[in-house]
Amino acid sequence: MASQLKVDTLTGVTTAGSIDVTGEGNSTTTNLQQGLCKAWHTIDGEGTVAIVDSFNIASITDNDTGDYSFTYTNNMGTAKHPVTGSVVGASTGNFYSFISSDGVAQATTGNTTKNVHHSGAHQDTDPTHLVIHGDLA
Repeated sequence: MASQLKVDTLTGVTTAGSIDVTGEGNSTTTNLQQGLCKAWHTIDGEGTVAIVDSFNIASITDNDTGDYSFTYTNNMGTAKHPVTGSVVGASTGNFYSFISSDGVAQATTGNTTKNVHHSGAHQDTDPTHLVIHGDLA
C-alpha cells in the first residue's frame, strides 16, 4: 500500500534549512537543499529576446548576437557557481551555450551567456536553456 505525505513546508530538525535524504541503496545521504536547481531559464534569443519560462531569473538583456545577460531574483552565495547551458534551435547545428569569460567575471547577481558555433561565430537561437546550481545568498 502506498503512502502520501502532504505538507507545505519541510524544515530540518537540527538545522532548519538543512534536510538530508537517504540515497539509493541506503548507503549515502544527499543534502536536499544543495541538490536543488537554484535558477533556470529558457529564452527565445531570436528577434526580440524574451524569457519563455524561468525560475529565480529577474530579467534578461540582449547584448549582441548570441550574447545575453541575465540577473537573478535571489542572488547566489558565491560568484563561482555551476551553470549548464544548451542550445536547441540553432539552424546550423553544433552550438553550445556557456557563461562568458571574455572580460566579464561570473557574479552573484547574474551572468553573461554566449551561444557559440563550433567555428567560433555567435548566433541568436531559440530556444536557449540554462540551469544554475550552487548556494543562494
